[in-house]
Amino acid sequence: MKSIHLMRRTDKKFVTNIPTLVKLLQMACGSYYSQDIDGRRICSYATTYWDDTARHAFRMHQTGHRPRRKVRVRSYLDSNLSFLEVKIKDNHDRTTKSRIQVPSVEAVANEHYGEDFLRETTGRSFDELIPVIANRFHRITLVNLDKTERLTIDFNLHFHNLYTGHDVDMPDIAIIELKRDGLVPSPILGMLRELRIKPLGFSKYCIGAALTNPDLRINRFKKRLIRIHKVTAAH
Repeated sequence: MKSIHLMRRTDKKFVTNIPTLVKLLQMACGSYYSQDIDGRRICSYATTYWDDTARHAFRMHQTGHRPRRKVRVRSYLDSNLSFLEVKIKDNHDRTTKSRIQVPSVEAVANEHYGEDFLRETTGRSFDELIPVIANRFHRITLVNLDKTERLTIDFNLHFHNLYTGHDVDMPDIAIIELKRDGLVPSPILGMLRELRIKPLGFSKYCIGAALTNPDLRINRFKKRLIRIHKVTAAH
C-alpha cells in the first residue's frame, strides 16, 4: 500500500448492490491483493466534511464546476488515525489529494487544528467553514497484481447531518471506486461489464447532504438518486 498512494490520479466510481458485489469479489480472486490490517480485511472509516454556510462546495459539485475542492477529516477507526484532507478535481478530470495528520476530528472542529495547511491549500480559514456532514462506512481495499491501481469498496453507509440533525442509512449499496495513475489496463473493468455494473458518480458529501437536508436544492441530483435506488432494488 505504501507504494500505491495515488495522491494524484484518475478515478471512476461504480454503484451496485450487495449480492452483486459478492459476485464481483469472487471473480476478482487471483487478480488482486486485499489489504489486511492485523487480520482485518474490512475496515471502519469515518469522515466529516466542511463547507461554508452557502454550501459553496455542494453547489460547485452539483453544477459540475471545475476545479473544485472538498475539505474533510478522514478517520481510520481501526488504527486510530485521522487526517485533514483537501481534495481537488481539476479541469482534466484528475484528482489531487493533500493531507496532514491531525489528533482528531474534534481538534480540527474545536481548535482549528491544521489552519495553516487549510490556508495553503485552499486560501480559506476555518472561520469561514463549518462541519456539515459526517458519515461512517466499511471499506475493502484491493490492489491489482501490477500495483498500478487501487480499488476501494465502501458499504454500510451511515450519514449524519450536523446542521439538520437528520440521519440516513444506506445498508444495501456498495460504492466501488477505481483509482489509477492514468489509463493503465485494469482487470476489474471486464468484470464490471460482465456483471453490468455501470459507472455512476457518487459523492458521499453531496449524496449525504441531499438525503439529510430538505432545504437544499437538489434538482441535478434527483436522477442520480433514482438510479441509485434502482440499483439497490435490483437484487
